[in-house]
Amino acid sequence: MYTKHSMLNYERSSRSRNRNVNGATSRYLGVEKKRISQLEPKLHHKNIYMKYSTLRTHRNTHKPSVTTLCQQGRLKEALKDCLNKKSLEEGKLIHSHMIQAGIKSQGNNKLVSAYAKCGNLTDARRVLDQMSKQNVVVFTVMIAAYARNGLCDQALTLFYEMQRTGILPNQFTFSGILSACKDLKTLRDVHEDVIRGGFETDVFVGNGLIDMYGKCGRVENARELFDKMPQRDVVSWNVMIGGYAQNGHVSDALELFERMPERSVVSWTVMIAGYAQNGQAEDALKLYRRMRAEGVKPNLQTFASVLQGCANLEALEEGMEIHDAIIRNGIQSDVVVESALVDLYAKCGRIDKARDVFDKMCHRNTVSWTSMISGYSQLGQVDKALELFLKMPKKDLVSWTAMIAGYAQNGYGEESLRLFREMQVEGIKPDSNAFASILPACGDLAALEQGIEIHEEIVRSGLGFHVFVANALIDMYAKCGSIENARDVFDNMPQRDVVSWNAMIAGYAMHGCGKEAIAFFEQMQHSDLNPNHVTFVAVLSACRHAGLVDRGLRYFVSMSESYHITPTMEHYSSMVDLFGRAGRLDEAHDFINRMPINPDASVWGGLLGACAIHNNIELGEHAAKQLFELDHKINTPYVALSNIYSAAGKWDDSENLWKMMKVRKVKKRPGCSWIEVNKEVYTFFVGDELYAQMDKNLCSIRDIVYADEGGRLCAGQKICSD
Repeated sequence: MYTKHSMLNYERSSRSRNRNVNGATSRYLGVEKKRISQLEPKLHHKNIYMKYSTLRTHRNTHKPSVTTLCQQGRLKEALKDCLNKKSLEEGKLIHSHMIQAGIKSQGNNKLVSAYAKCGNLTDARRVLDQMSKQNVVVFTVMIAAYARNGLCDQALTLFYEMQRTGILPNQFTFSGILSACKDLKTLRDVHEDVIRGGFETDVFVGNGLIDMYGKCGRVENARELFDKMPQRDVVSWNVMIGGYAQNGHVSDALELFERMPERSVVSWTVMIAGYAQNGQAEDALKLYRRMRAEGVKPNLQTFASVLQGCANLEALEEGMEIHDAIIRNGIQSDVVVESALVDLYAKCGRIDKARDVFDKMCHRNTVSWTSMISGYSQLGQVDKALELFLKMPKKDLVSWTAMIAGYAQNGYGEESLRLFREMQVEGIKPDSNAFASILPACGDLAALEQGIEIHEEIVRSGLGFHVFVANALIDMYAKCGSIENARDVFDNMPQRDVVSWNAMIAGYAMHGCGKEAIAFFEQMQHSDLNPNHVTFVAVLSACRHAGLVDRGLRYFVSMSESYHITPTMEHYSSMVDLFGRAGRLDEAHDFINRMPINPDASVWGGLLGACAIHNNIELGEHAAKQLFELDHKINTPYVALSNIYSAAGKWDDSENLWKMMKVRKVKKRPGCSWIEVNKEVYTFFVGDELYAQMDKNLCSIRDIVYADEGGRLCAGQKICSD
């Protein structure tokens, strides 16, 4: 029989033994974990990791679930676990247990934080509003959640509402609200609050101010704050470098980067990204190599940024080397890096490798889908691009724009316009990129009415100030035959780049206004912009239309001598055409013979076309022979040489060429025309039934084309006739 006293002694001794055992076990686990952590950098034997994994498993198996914690009344522990998991269901479960237990939400900052981190801002705000004793912490959590989810107006409203209740913001509140300042005026208002609160010298707040001034395009204000900071950390330097890079001040960013007392991997990444985003891809790659040489290990953002540089340079080999490095680092499964890989391979023309990465992705974002669509479009595989576009689980403005641009770039102007209108019907509002993508389709179709309508939409959207949008408008109007409207857009541009001038020079040349185009070029030379290779293609075309051979030759020579531009095949072709149209065929032929590169079909085609104009059979035969050797399936040399023979009365030779075309199965592409009527574009091919696509009431060509008093043909006004 055990006495009460002996039972108590037994229980004490049992508890003591248990404590000793538990203590020994804990000490053993601690010693083993420490020993293995010391071995980990040196040894990679499988058994060591298995043992370490077993220890972790042993430690975690006793961790109770959130449900168990709630049932045991351990709600604070449950909330902490919910915050780590970001589980909305568990957050609601904890909340319900709090209500059942009669625990009110007063002062429960963690519950608001749990809802906010899970993305349920409605319930987070409801808990905040029900709190009788609100504090700066819970307001800060809610403000940051609004800002993080793009609800900037709600964040600002709550920020000022908090102050009206008598609760003053702290440095963390200001950090959250600064990211919600979407314009300069709001930022300056919050900056004044920072000064009144005495937080301007706080590093945390100062970094936020520098970052937001940079994002608002006011790098001078950001730099002023940076220079006045009594104390800076590595984040201060990083945000200032990022601000410079975002606004195109790459040299200033580099100057700060080189001055940094200490660099983190983020510092390197920000500078690499700055180079890549500003078109200095080669510098991005050089800095990446320097970073590796200095022993800095890249992170996900580094790889994504340097891959962007490789994609812009179409540097396939270096991109593949970085891909290998990504695999070695075991981070290929990251969606940002994978999307950058898809973009790299697509832009380098390796659509097979792009598709391989894309198909193996566990999660795909808009960037990966859009990169694949653009990649297929660049290779002319519009059907595959459309197939992917239709499979997208969720389409945004970027993906719609990619498909619209894909259609336009491959000559499917009607489909591009149809898809643009379909996008608007879906409620997606076009941005500057979407407008710039659809305007070339209007130009290629000469759809002036639709081009004017889209121009009006651009004006209403307030996006006409974008240089690249205005450039697209100039090009569209020029191709639609309205050079006056093109000039009007050019004259009203607040800022112009070299593309703006090129578009106007090419537009005048296209309309046969050679002298006006040359005058524009002379005016451009007196501006602060230097012409590029595209400028000279347009200028040489203008000289050809104006018959100014000697001036064209002078411009051609000045390309390399004055502007250090190496002539391309397009420039050589333009010069041959310039000599040929002026009847100086021998000079054209001599020019071809002196070319430092092998002439292609465009060069010999220009000479053959000139021979057809001036009935030079011998040189025409020579040019045609060169074209046959390059590609005997092209129909152009057969038709041009046949016309030369026919003009000279050599009917047998002309007929023999047509027979040769049949034997070689060369088909002449039918002529094509199109016309826009009531914002609908109608396309006609030689041999078509003219009225098959038209309304039954349009029973004669006079219904859609008429002559004005000056005898010029006009389109778009119908004259009804039975």
